[in-house]
Amino acid sequence: MDAALRERWMMVEQNQEISEAIEREKPRLRNFIRRRVADQSDAEDILQEVFYELVEAYRLMKPVEQVTAWLFRVARNRITDLFRSKNRQAVSDKSLPAADAEPDIRWEDLLPSRDAGPESAYARSVLLEEVDAALDELPEEQREVFIAHELMGYSFKEIAAQTGVGVYTLLSRKHYAVVHLRERLRAIYDDFRKV
Repeated sequence: MDAALRERWMMVEQNQEISEAIEREKPRLRNFIRRRVADQSDAEDILQEVFYELVEAYRLMKPVEQVTAWLFRVARNRITDLFRSKNRQAVSDKSLPAADAEPDIRWEDLLPSRDAGPESAYARSVLLEEVDAALDELPEEQREVFIAHELMGYSFKEIAAQTGVGVYTLLSRKHYAVVHLRERLRAIYDDFRKV
């Protein structure tokens, strides 16, 4: 009886954690996805998939420690998957499009725009893959502050309050992350300029 009661209590606790995370992160996550996905129904599908994966992770007894970062990472992966599938479809429909626009190295320009056509969508999906790989190469502390500040929109003061790490340390970590990302993404930028 004690084990059953404990299991029920854990389930109630999990449900509460999931509900709180969804309520807290849904507006920002929806905006994050909508800024990157032109089709509203695709954006809503991705949002639902992300929350479904969160529920599944908890149900499989794999609770997520940093829910916010995890949700945005899963969302980014689903966006990449969407563009990959659309690119495969576009490639099968016609020949591979040439990327004739010169992308700017700024972070916001590495993401798909709302009016992205097939050429732009292809170029941006390649860039997303490269950004994702470059972020994975960062030390965890640098990656976390970069994601929190650039992708989730937290201020350095907010990050400092959440982590207990000083603002100047966070600024330094982000600086090193940006330096690495610039160096790492320079090759792909140069490749697109040649096309």
